[in-house]
Amino acid sequence: MTHEYDDIIDLPHYEPQKHKRMTMESRAAQFAPFAALTGYHAAIRETARQAQEQTED
Repeated sequence: MTHEYDDIIDLPHYEPQKHKRMTMESRAAQFAPFAALTGYHAAIRETARQAQEQTED
């Protein structure tokens, strides 16, 4: 039984020739999570506070 990738499965891992590999620290920083919605949680809390005030009145 032949498989679709049998011809490439045992090839060595590619190593770049013209530039150094990225350090683990740089790679981690590049893919680290970030706050895409800056201020989102504060806005939600403020909306909840305002709604709470309205229901108490």
